[in-house]
Amino acid sequence: MDEIAVLIPCYNESKTIEKVVKEFKEALPEAVIYVYDNNSTDGTDEIAKKAGAVVRYEHQQGKGNVIRRMFSEIDAKCYIMVDGDDTYPATNVRERADKVLIDRADMVVGDRLSSTYFQQNKRPFHNFGNSLVRACINVLFKSDIKDIMTGYRAFSYRFVKTFPVLSKGFEIETEMTIHAVDKNMYVENVVIDYRDRPEGSVSKLNTYSDGFKVLGTIFRLFRTYRPARYFGLISFILVALATGFMVPVIIEYIQTGLVPRFPTLIVCGFAVIAAIQSFFTGQLLKTIYQKNRQDFEMNLYSVTSEMQEKEK
Repeated sequence: MDEIAVLIPCYNESKTIEKVVKEFKEALPEAVIYVYDNNSTDGTDEIAKKAGAVVRYEHQQGKGNVIRRMFSEIDAKCYIMVDGDDTYPATNVRERADKVLIDRADMVVGDRLSSTYFQQNKRPFHNFGNSLVRACINVLFKSDIKDIMTGYRAFSYRFVKTFPVLSKGFEIETEMTIHAVDKNMYVENVVIDYRDRPEGSVSKLNTYSDGFKVLGTIFRLFRTYRPARYFGLISFILVALATGFMVPVIIEYIQTGLVPRFPTLIVCGFAVIAAIQSFFTGQLLKTIYQKNRQDFEMNLYSVTSEMQEKEK
């Protein structure tokens, strides 16, 4: 088991990967630097090898697929994950590692948004998207994560080995953030410096298509992890709509003794039935979710014992 493993997912980062590997080797000389190449065509893997990294490959395209491979193959007491685009300086990386190794944090989030991100990032829709995603997660999950989409994080062994990677692409950061919040993991926010990509280095994140995927992931996980609130909200909306349309019908009936708008009354009745079904669906799924949480906690004990055995 490695003491510290630095994980660098890469796709066509030949212009920056050498600098990133060397900076983190200098900052953490005892760490093993792993570069996972995701079908690069510009020689990223060879440059990383020459810089001193252990290079491995993931042939299924997508950052989520790369992280899934990393987490399953590598055992370490502390994992540092960083992008290979040279946007995150290695300064103070030791502080992040110590928060995992000494303070027992499960995830340390590198918070760009509280420092230089909005000044350095030249893509305004990326800035808006990051703020929107952060607001959605913090409101829906009642959390206080400062930066959701950051690619610079540190993890504990027990987080990595209990995190089910389902996303294939850039939604992975959103997924791991929500997982940590939902499973009551110890999360720390640490402000980091951010620098925009150097000249000639191109972002692989598509502002619009990947942005919609991230928002879809948020609401999918909200349904999974907060079923009572999700289906309760649907139930409330259906009842509100039914009430709004039914009130005039009832008033007219009281005044005239007639119900001339039977179709409206029938649709409102079905809407109320659907609201009742939605409410009890949420309650049922909440019970299933609670059982899954119990199973997760028992699995967490097993993973902790497994780590202690590997440390011997």
